[in-house]
Amino acid sequence: MLFHCGTFQFDLSRPLVMGIVNVTPDSFSDGGQHLQREAALAHARQLIAEGADMLDIGGESTRPGAQPVSAQQELDRVLPVIEGLRGASVPISIDSRKPEVMQAAIAAGAQMVNDINALQDAAAMNAVAASNVAVCLMHKQGDPQTMQAQPHYHNVVAEVSAFLRGRVAAAEAAGIQRNRIVIDPGFGFGKTLEHNLTLLRELGKLAELGVPVLAGLSRKSMLGALTGQDVAQRLPASIAAALIAVQRGAAIVRAHDVRATVDALKIWQAVNS
Repeated sequence: MLFHCGTFQFDLSRPLVMGIVNVTPDSFSDGGQHLQREAALAHARQLIAEGADMLDIGGESTRPGAQPVSAQQELDRVLPVIEGLRGASVPISIDSRKPEVMQAAIAAGAQMVNDINALQDAAAMNAVAASNVAVCLMHKQGDPQTMQAQPHYHNVVAEVSAFLRGRVAAAEAAGIQRNRIVIDPGFGFGKTLEHNLTLLRELGKLAELGVPVLAGLSRKSMLGALTGQDVAQRLPASIAAALIAVQRGAAIVRAHDVRATVDALKIWQAVNS
């Protein structure tokens, strides 16, 4: 399966690692560390050197309880970083739910849109459809401010799968080719610990939808709940979760700790190739 990411192509013969660059003051793991342009660019280049296959640039935290920011604030944070990475050796993804941010980021050189709202906004759908960029369609229940209050599902795997199947169909109907589409079950986005574990356990059922699955588990609170470790001490748990996700069908893992994740996946790939 070839995955088209703007001008980049991946054959997905091995799992890919998406490095995280949060240009925010309040992201749950590294908020504020890379808020200034030069710090963000240095971090991005470091992640590329560590083996990241793509970078995800975000200017608005969507962690549980996070407050939204204006489109202008988000643009002021992310555009200088995307412009500074133009011509990079890996594709740049814009992690945003705002159509105007997506459009500006694509114009600035982004090759992928990572939308927690799964292009349910018609303007967002149009922004991606009018370009050649890839898109990640994510499932969430509720909004970041309230999504962890009382998540409820009758069958979390079936409901997440049905939602993502519908969003893939909607994207295709809008003219976005299937080989540009990735899906993400949205670990921690309106899910209890048990919901997250069930989705990870049965990730293969999402892979059956016929598009690549992206798993974002790095440093998340579910890992803290299982290990008792605070966010800075979740590297071993993050690596274990990434390996389990790949074993169960994930094609892309989104990671803060790129070098360690890349190394672990090299061992997995050598054994399983």
